[in-house]
Amino acid sequence: MLWLSSADNTAPALPAAWLIATQAQPANLPERSTLRRSLARKVLARQFGLAEDAVEIGHEPAGRPLIVAPHGSGLHLSLATRAGLVAIALAHLPVGVDVEQVALASEPPLAVLHPDERSWFESLPAPARPLAFAQLWSAKEAYVKALGTGFARAPESFTVQLDGSERFTVRDDQDGRHASGFIRLTKNGGHETMAAAFVMLD
Repeated sequence: MLWLSSADNTAPALPAAWLIATQAQPANLPERSTLRRSLARKVLARQFGLAEDAVEIGHEPAGRPLIVAPHGSGLHLSLATRAGLVAIALAHLPVGVDVEQVALASEPPLAVLHPDERSWFESLPAPARPLAFAQLWSAKEAYVKALGTGFARAPESFTVQLDGSERFTVRDDQDGRHASGFIRLTKNGGHETMAAAFVMLD
């Protein structure tokens, strides 16, 4: 698993995720979509050795992005944008990536957590909670993106466990699935702390 930080970087092997800090401040969902798709086209063009206009990104009915051109790459794509930071994941298997801002001032919505996650979260000292929630939530969102459901799948219906500062595991009793993923801290263009998560499904 490779973490890259520039759209000009190519991955020597997959899976890989690009975390690209920008100065952009998208004001709404369409602007966020435009930002992440334009950077994804640039990343894919570099990765495939093509011109950007030879790359086309579409989406499945549920919203998961897919590589329309070049046709037949066989690769899976996931995209995320938050507070000017764009995440792009590329893999040979279904993949999900997400980024979340560490919100120091807000109270996290604990009702959307699995009971095991909530118990763990409430056991943490208060100063550790904003970062922990951002990491946990980015991992949960990356997982449902990899499933292709998004949060049509209830976030409290599966459990994420953070395993140190770089890994997490998912226990999904509903699907009988266990998965492991990667987490990372980075900065966006405004230098705020962001939590990123990547997961690939067998």
